[in-house]
Amino acid sequence: EVMNSLPDGNEKLDNDDPKKFVAKIGGDAVKEILKKTNVEELSKQLREAVKVETSQQKKADFLKRLRVLEAFKEEEGKVPNRPEWMVLNYIPVIPPELRPLVPLEGGRFATSDLNDLYRRVIIRNNRLKRLIDIKAPEVILRNEKRMLQEAVDALFDNSRRGSAVRSDNNRPLKSLSDMLKGKQGRFRQNLLGKRVDYSGRSVIVVGPELKLHQCGLPKDMAVELFKPFIIRKLIERGHNKTVKSARKVVDRKDPVIWDILAKIIEAHPILLNRAPTLHRLGIQAFQPKLIDERAIQLHPMVCTAFNADFDGDQMAVHVPLSYEAQLEASLLMLSSHNILSPQNGSPIVVPTQDIVLGCYYLTKYREGDKGEGMIFSSPSELIIAYDNRVVGLHAKIKVRVDGEMIETTTGRVIFNQIVPKEMGYINQLLIKKAFGGIIGKMFMKLGNKVTAKFLDDLKDLGFRYSTAGGLSVSFGDMIIPEEKEALITKANKKVEGILNEHEMGVITDAERYNKIIDVWTHTTNDVARALMEKIKQHNKGFNSLHMMVDSGARGSQEQVRQLAGMRGLMMKPQKTLSGQAGEIIENPIVANFKEGLSVLEYFISTHGARKGLADTALKTADAGYLTRRLVDVAQDVIISEVDCGTILGIEIKALKDVEEEREPLAERITGRFAQEDVYDPRTDEVIIEAGNIITEEIAEKIEDASIDTVYIRTVLTCESKRGVCLKCYGRNLTTGKPVEIGEAVGIIAAQSIGEPGTQLTLRTFHLGGTSSRIASQSQVESNIDGIVKFEKVSAVEKTEKDPFGGADVKISVVTGRRGLIELYDDNNRQLKKYDVPYGAELLVKDGQKIKKRQPLYNHDPYNAVILSDILGRVKFVDLVDGITLQQVTDDQTGHVQKVVIESKDKNLTPSILIENSDGVKKSFNLPIRAYLSVEEGENILAGTILAKISKQTTKSRDITGGLPRVTELFEARSPHESAVVSEIEGFVKFGARKKGSREILVSAPDKSDEKKYNVPLQKHILVQEGDEIPAGEKITDGPINPHDILAIKGTSAVQEYLVNEIQDVYRLQGVKINDKHIEVIVRQMLQKIKIVSPGDTRFLEEDIVDRIEFIEENGKIVNLAYVEDKGDSKLKNGQLILKSKLREFNADLKKKEKKEIVARDAEPATFEHILLGITQAALSTESFISAASFQETTKVLANAATEAKVDHLLGLKENVVMGHLIPAGTGIKKYRNIILESEEVEIPEEKEEEKELSATDL
Repeated sequence: EVMNSLPDGNEKLDNDDPKKFVAKIGGDAVKEILKKTNVEELSKQLREAVKVETSQQKKADFLKRLRVLEAFKEEEGKVPNRPEWMVLNYIPVIPPELRPLVPLEGGRFATSDLNDLYRRVIIRNNRLKRLIDIKAPEVILRNEKRMLQEAVDALFDNSRRGSAVRSDNNRPLKSLSDMLKGKQGRFRQNLLGKRVDYSGRSVIVVGPELKLHQCGLPKDMAVELFKPFIIRKLIERGHNKTVKSARKVVDRKDPVIWDILAKIIEAHPILLNRAPTLHRLGIQAFQPKLIDERAIQLHPMVCTAFNADFDGDQMAVHVPLSYEAQLEASLLMLSSHNILSPQNGSPIVVPTQDIVLGCYYLTKYREGDKGEGMIFSSPSELIIAYDNRVVGLHAKIKVRVDGEMIETTTGRVIFNQIVPKEMGYINQLLIKKAFGGIIGKMFMKLGNKVTAKFLDDLKDLGFRYSTAGGLSVSFGDMIIPEEKEALITKANKKVEGILNEHEMGVITDAERYNKIIDVWTHTTNDVARALMEKIKQHNKGFNSLHMMVDSGARGSQEQVRQLAGMRGLMMKPQKTLSGQAGEIIENPIVANFKEGLSVLEYFISTHGARKGLADTALKTADAGYLTRRLVDVAQDVIISEVDCGTILGIEIKALKDVEEEREPLAERITGRFAQEDVYDPRTDEVIIEAGNIITEEIAEKIEDASIDTVYIRTVLTCESKRGVCLKCYGRNLTTGKPVEIGEAVGIIAAQSIGEPGTQLTLRTFHLGGTSSRIASQSQVESNIDGIVKFEKVSAVEKTEKDPFGGADVKISVVTGRRGLIELYDDNNRQLKKYDVPYGAELLVKDGQKIKKRQPLYNHDPYNAVILSDILGRVKFVDLVDGITLQQVTDDQTGHVQKVVIESKDKNLTPSILIENSDGVKKSFNLPIRAYLSVEEGENILAGTILAKISKQTTKSRDITGGLPRVTELFEARSPHESAVVSEIEGFVKFGARKKGSREILVSAPDKSDEKKYNVPLQKHILVQEGDEIPAGEKITDGPINPHDILAIKGTSAVQEYLVNEIQDVYRLQGVKINDKHIEVIVRQMLQKIKIVSPGDTRFLEEDIVDRIEFIEENGKIVNLAYVEDKGDSKLKNGQLILKSKLREFNADLKKKEKKEIVARDAEPATFEHILLGITQAALSTESFISAASFQETTKVLANAATEAKVDHLLGLKENVVMGHLIPAGTGIKKYRNIILESEEVEIPEEKEEEKELSATDL
């Protein structure tokens, strides 16, 4: 057909004639077309086309082509790159060592897949050559060319083509691309992690007599690890002449080597590592101590950091070889230098289990112990008395300490013998929580040498007294409370009552389920309370179970409850999709482990226990993957300068829930730099000046001055070009001092968030599947005294008949949605805020003085309600039986309820119209699944409930909410069924109904702007006609989409939202993470921006570029002009030239009386902020080596090649891949090329000092 349409004589034309029609296939043809492409010209045409194109699809295609073209544009300072270079003429063959041929027994050979792939290319290539030589017909040649192309494709990437080339046993061959990809690929297997020499591993056991900085190392291991060192020393000492003979001596383990080994080990720290290494404390340095056993001994207090226990865990040993490595190990990585956790700055080397129990036992008071009430002149006198059995260990006595008389116990005096004097006298019952505070304070006050010594003394003391106390659990310690029977009988009665109500049809099935679950939850809690009380009283408080739980050494109330109370509610083995009703079995297990479970109860329990184990196994992988993505996105965030000079910051206030403070202000601002002066409102004196760090003392002063918000520096607003600056980051949590330049804060942040991820997952499993439900409160009480003030609380009064025939009761019912009850003190200072839900019954009046624990309002925690705020007559609209309304008959009771259902006819909108005698009408929409509470034609009062919507029944708090929620937030995913959010502030109007949805209009107060939202009819709408709402307010129910927050309220709002939401998930699990870690990650998610209009810059519309790059590019074109008409000059139209040059040219042309250049100022680009998920952010990093080693390897490398990218090796990951020192910590440029001046004499002394420092008993 094509041939026929050609003009006559075309085939006779010369081959070079541009009019001649030439057809080719394969690489040749592609190469020729690429060669002929004029990149500049085509790019210009496409840019023009993009500007005028209206079809979105075509525009997207143009932009896609432009992106590729831009890469081939020639600019100065850019690596030259031509399109035709994308076609290979010659295929490189990799060296034979990399594709070996291995002889197997039986004379066969095993070969690398690459050899197969190369072989196919060669065979086809030779066949093609032969066919060309014998001048075969075109059809055969074409086929052969196609086959050759396929062979080459398979060699480069076997997974790209439709069906991969397979080997004899039907598995796809591994091509060159596959060698790089994935966990087993070159990047992740060999470049980012390597196996190292000088390492060993063994089982760990506890070493209670070790000092904090020591570990026990088996002799056999030490000999093997330090072999070269020993050989060297043997030759130095003249014991052997050659290496070979020395090696024999070592292998024979001659006695002579032991003393050499001891000498070597003295100043040579080793590294211990326990997999999985979730944070940097999973690898620490210790001073080895030779032992004769075969297991590594570990100090019991570092177990928390390693997350190690002694049930068969193994650890690996590594030897730092170079002097620098040894120095860093003993100064930076020594366990006694890592007392505080980088996660939250609290001590991580803390007493656990036996030690805690011992100290608790030691400092406990026993009523009527021997010698109670005696008075001693000094601690030493008391100890003599105790040794002579005159006074008991737990007796309350008086003793003079530092000149004052203190009432204390014998044990506490003994404990204070090991406490440094500066800490004062610690006179309290020591539980695990108390230790954190004591050790933290001691570290800040006295430094780590003193703290490390104290920790060792504490360990010895704790072990001694837990042994002396003989604290073990016996059957008799589990006391079943007598009240249990009565409580259970009472609960059964209540449940019977609920079932009767259900049979009469007063409550729905879901309500019945919820109420029963609630009764049992309360009963379980009551039994537990009675049990704890009972155990506490037993044996004057010296019941072993009680002591273990009370001291925080082991076990929890939950576990004790299962031992001697009742096991309580269990989970049901069914996974409803959204975790709705029926997750919990409504009949609890009333037995406990002491009484023993019946067969049925045992069987029911199995599901919960197994679910725990299965979840754990599955979630650990997820947590690991989350950590990996976090590390990748934040790896190149390093402290790069002291001060970036920004004037921005964020306001920090205490995080409050409806009820209590979740995190006080002092805790959130400690260790940050203030951005503005903070004044004491009472005295107007400056508490802290801008630019200074807020210490604990200052933070307390700020709290005492009852200041609500402080403006501080944060990494979120840091303006450093690379990394972040010291002042925006604040304090290094491990040292309590400002962070140092070069600190890899990104990786620390990633580890601090990722490490508890596994704990988030391991939570379900400890409870053995007993569901811990939050018993919902229907009454909210005030937790302080104060004066009530209503803020935007609109309410109506309704009168109810007293059921007991008394006087009528007046009740105020809230009909507004955004009401607050605020409490003020007498000086009119606001103390507390409580949100008042819609439909709540108020129990206090405006201006009323109330006491602590006084109820404020009642509400129905299980149902959302729809109320009428006017009185009148009920009329049903569009409520048609069988179409929008269904009569639900309860199976057991035969009671009928009306419930709204989804109708096929989308034009019906079920609603209730209330009309009063004055003709005022008000309509209330009914969402799907609403139960009607009124009848047609009924006359009602204001405040009457028209319908109830059952809240999806309470879920059990299982971490399945936790980890996926964190992932969802970090990946910035749009949540499923997200809420519709108003973009502007204004008044709500309900618009027309379209099929299946209704319009909601929000119009600005000055009528300047109006937004339309289409809301599906089945969604529960949270606003009412005429409501005034702020921008960002939810119009419908559901989770908010973070991208909406960014678009409507800007970056600071979305930053705050993400930080707080992520913190909420962790806080629910009782995990503390410092805000700054999450801020570092969120900062990385907001680094990029999207180009809205490119102006005259080199960007394209929709491009995603770095903020800094954008600012630089826009800065470049400020002084440029865009040539619209070149006049008589040699410039091109559309060229950018300097304005100064333009003036010169024009002056020149004017002189020569030629046509001047017409130009306008160059137009800068405009942008919008975007939020990238962590995976996207990691892939869009500047460094292609880093991105390729993360995910989508081939794609990243292909793009880098077409764009002729240069990797400047600025981040950490790329340097690891290249085998360089990483540019962080001691490896930053500043320290790389230090020139030592000729004071070499002093250096050996320094070395000696370091040696002592690391070897002394820290």
